[in-house]
This record gives sequence, structure tokens and C-alpha cells, in this order.
Amino acid sequence: MDKYFNLYREMISLRGLTDHTLKSYSTYIRSYLDYLQNILHKSPEDVSWQELRNFIKWLQKERNLADRTINCVISQLRFFTIYVLHKPWDDNQLPKRKFDEYLPFVPSQKETFEFISTIPDIKQKAMVAVMYSSGLRIGEVCHLRYDDISRSSMRVHIRQSKNRSERFAPLSKFALDILTQYWFECDRPKGWLFPKQTDPSRPIDTYFLSRHIHAHEERLGWPKRITCHSFRHALGTHLYENGTDLLTIKAFLGHKSLNSTTIYVHLASTSFSEVVNPLDKMGGIAHE
Repeated sequence: MDKYFNLYREMISLRGLTDHTLKSYSTYIRSYLDYLQNILHKSPEDVSWQELRNFIKWLQKERNLADRTINCVISQLRFFTIYVLHKPWDDNQLPKRKFDEYLPFVPSQKETFEFISTIPDIKQKAMVAVMYSSGLRIGEVCHLRYDDISRSSMRVHIRQSKNRSERFAPLSKFALDILTQYWFECDRPKGWLFPKQTDPSRPIDTYFLSRHIHAHEERLGWPKRITCHSFRHALGTHLYENGTDLLTIKAFLGHKSLNSTTIYVHLASTSFSEVVNPLDKMGGIAHE
């Protein structure tokens, strides 16, 4: 089965996908190939649609996967079938799951400031401050270089974004002050802005900050609700609460579609409080 797996990874690489995508896209294909070898005792070319469906059922039972994750597995199987086996794919044979949409937790503006301002470690504090003030993804923070920070224009240059397009994001003075303190106290890095401690020639790992965010929640006595991405959502939400229009927020965060930005209408605490309900207005008119 190794030849199929290696060819699959090669086809992903040829499409120019990132290393992170390559890793995530390989997870369940390896499980699928192991399933064929150890349970079905079949080669991928001989697998029927019913056996593909059985694999999905088996995988969900064994790993208790969410519907959203199952859809990712189906996408990987589709890619494998088309680009490795060179066989047609029929969406009607293995349809994707419907799943409930949910709104992510977003800390308030007061909570966000309290969280950032009380982080004791200056490196962690600088990473969170930049992540929030510029609306960056954790991967974008980890891959910042010294030259990406422009003091004169007060903006951050993001070179490696999720949708493979560069952008500039504004940088707050508060975040820049924290970043400057970090830079002077932590050996003045000139390459990667946040280098890996054991190997400064490489950027820091994305999981570094995740565990420290949860540790700081415990330190504050807060429940574990905040993730690295919470700060990106928080910025979009807080900008909208402060009166910034959605098109500006879209450009700020580097969204490809405005649909991704409209979630902040639902997350903002001011969205409904400032709207006059028609029934209240009617009642007011009726009692005048």
C-alpha cells in the first residue's frame, strides 16, 4: 500500500498545497489503506462503493468522528480516487454529511484586554498581542519575520496566508510596544520573529501557543474556551462592534469571500441591541 500512499502525497505536492495541508490530507488515507490491507484484503482499484461506505461507517464507529471531519475524509477519498486511481467520482454514491452550524466563543473586548495584559511571559504575550491586533491566524504569527513588521506604516506583512495570497494588516501601537519589549528581551531576532527555541533557524511550532493559552486561562480561573483562532474572531467581532464596515473587516482579515466575514454580525454584542423591534415601535405609536 505504500506505493499508493506515496503517489497520493506526490499528487498533493504537485498541486502546490502547503506542508500543513499535505499532512492533514494524508491522515485518513493512511487509515483507509490500512483498512484495505488488514480488513478487506483488497487493492484500492477493486473496492466497491458499498465498501467505501462501509469504511466511513467503520471509521466513524472506531474514532467517533464528527460529521464535519467525516466530510474531510470523503474529500480525501475523492482526491485519491480521481488523482491516484484515475477513476470517476460519484457524489451520489458517497454524499457528504449535513452538520449543525455553531457560533465560536469570542471573548469580550474587556476580557481580551485582560487576557493579553496579564500574560506573564513576554514572548507569549507578544504573539497573542500581534495575533489579536492584526487578526492573524496562528500559522501566520509563527511564520512572521523581523522584516514583516513595519514601524513607519504600522502594519504587518503576511506572506504565508491560508489562501496563498499576501496581504498587509494594521498593527496597533499597544501591540508594537509589547513586540518591541519582546524583541529587546529575547535576543533581538532578525530572521524568524518568533524562532524555535531549540533551533532558531526554524519558526516556532503552532502548538506552542495553544497550550500556553489554556495555561493562562487556568491562571485567571477562566473555563477553557479560548483557542488561538478565538483572537482572530474576536478582532473581527470587536471591529464590527466599534462601527467598522464588513468590507474593511474582510480586507483586514484576508477573507476570500464576504460570507466568511458576515459571521461577525452574529457574534457582535451590539448587533441586536441597537435595533428597534417593530412591535416595540408599534406599541410606542399606539400609546402616544
